[in-house]
Amino acid sequence: MGDVIPFRKPPLVERNKGVTLCKNGFHKWEVWQEQKFDVKRGRLVTVYRCARCGATRNETR
Repeated sequence: MGDVIPFRKPPLVERNKGVTLCKNGFHKWEVWQEQKFDVKRGRLVTVYRCARCGATRNETR
C-alpha cells in the first residue's frame, strides 16, 4: 500500500490575513486615484481602496 501523507492546515495568521478585520468594518483605506473629476456634480472625487480586500469607496470634496 502507498505512503500516507498527513495534510496540515496553514497557520491561522495566513488563513485569515486581513479578512477578519475587513468583515468587521476595519478596512485599511489608501488613496487609489487622487484627482478624478465628476462631470455631473462638478466636483473632485477621491477614490479610496482597501489594501487588504480591494473594496472601494468615494469621497467628494
